[in-house]
Amino acid sequence: MEQGPRIAVIGLDCGTPQLLFDRLADEVPNINALIERGMHGELASITPPITVPAWACSMTGKTPGQLGIYGFRNRKDTTYDGLSIATSLSVKEPTVWDLLGAAGKKSLLIGVPPGFPPRPLEGWRVSCFLTPPSAETWTHPAELSGEISEILGGEEYIFDVPNFREQGLDYTLDRVFTMTERRFAVARSLVRSKPWDYFMMVEMGPDRLHHMFWQFFDPAHPKYEPGNRFETAFRDYYRFLDRQVGGLLEALPEDAVTIVMSDHGARPMLGGVNFNTWLEREGYLAFSDPVTAPTPIAKAPIDWGRTAAWGDGGYYGRLFLNVKGREPQGVVEPSRYEEARDELTARLEAMPGPDGTSLGTRVLKPEDVYPDVRGVAPDLIVYFGDLDWRSVGQVGTGQVFTYENDTGPDGANHDRTGLFVMAGLPGQPTGRREGLSLVDVGPTILKLFGLAAPEDAIGRSFL
Repeated sequence: MEQGPRIAVIGLDCGTPQLLFDRLADEVPNINALIERGMHGELASITPPITVPAWACSMTGKTPGQLGIYGFRNRKDTTYDGLSIATSLSVKEPTVWDLLGAAGKKSLLIGVPPGFPPRPLEGWRVSCFLTPPSAETWTHPAELSGEISEILGGEEYIFDVPNFREQGLDYTLDRVFTMTERRFAVARSLVRSKPWDYFMMVEMGPDRLHHMFWQFFDPAHPKYEPGNRFETAFRDYYRFLDRQVGGLLEALPEDAVTIVMSDHGARPMLGGVNFNTWLEREGYLAFSDPVTAPTPIAKAPIDWGRTAAWGDGGYYGRLFLNVKGREPQGVVEPSRYEEARDELTARLEAMPGPDGTSLGTRVLKPEDVYPDVRGVAPDLIVYFGDLDWRSVGQVGTGQVFTYENDTGPDGANHDRTGLFVMAGLPGQPTGRREGLSLVDVGPTILKLFGLAAPEDAIGRSFL
């Protein structure tokens, strides 16, 4: 195997091309300098554009269907026991760093989801935003955590802003800045002290900023008020983030190929659809007792013998059918499965919004999106208002539409396009590029090292 270049990936979770390439381009001179000497473009995310499967898909070259990971939470079986959180152990397919390690190359990973628990690798790893406060071990090797404590002068390393929707705006904004500052401080130190071939970090700050503050920044948002006191929060953070990126670029070796990328973008969220309230009104979902107070669907008294379908909340809607012979108390005859899905698709896509006009909802079948469907996939993937609206799982409000999220305030939904910038590879393409896709990133990185992507990878190097 030929000696490839050293490659450094700076991941910005929820990094949005409309912001970095356009509306806030003047605030990010260091990222602009990379754009000017390299290639850049919008990066088509996966379906659905959700953090945990998205980063895993980018680094395996495979789809959520192949990984069997359809979101942050997934059904672990066909019972009614609710959803389990995806972890690093959920990713069974080889990642870029697995394949590099097999070839004798060392990787340094900081905060790459899903990164908890920190699975061993050839190199060093710092866990991701999924790390619980009770975690005793959050690095590989375990002693790396002591080194990080020294780098930060004893200050706490921040994985995420826990329960950020409930903490209050001032606290959350301050914490996002502090989290970003400390993660980049650790990155600058470790890229200098460790003999890595592949470096990758993911910063969660942009995602938390977008969800909490989009309505204060974007005049197109229905909740925007001119002159509000958080109006400059986006500009201030992106200036700060760009300085952090600039400091890291200075710490990287001069010959490093540098990539700045995101897993998905963001867009204004107009409101939420109480998915299960709609299903109940349409006759697909029944309860054994009336539900008169806001209740998570997992705790609602569902009468499974009279329920054909139920849904779950999130940035997109997951619809599950109650199929006879598959679910414990299934009622949908397997022979009617396709008919039931088609009927629900037509009714969801025809759903009017609060003003009576079409909401513009898009409904997808997993096998139409993925070449392979593993694990327990949703029966239908629902983009309410084509992602202008989120799915809300709770019942008991009596309303189909809501302007308050059941998990706390939220001003943005995920969008289907992230961003990609690459500079520093001799003879590489330059300028704006079209047709870039998230699943192509891992195979592109492997090709730079002279390695082939796994045969069943969907992604292809775009060089």
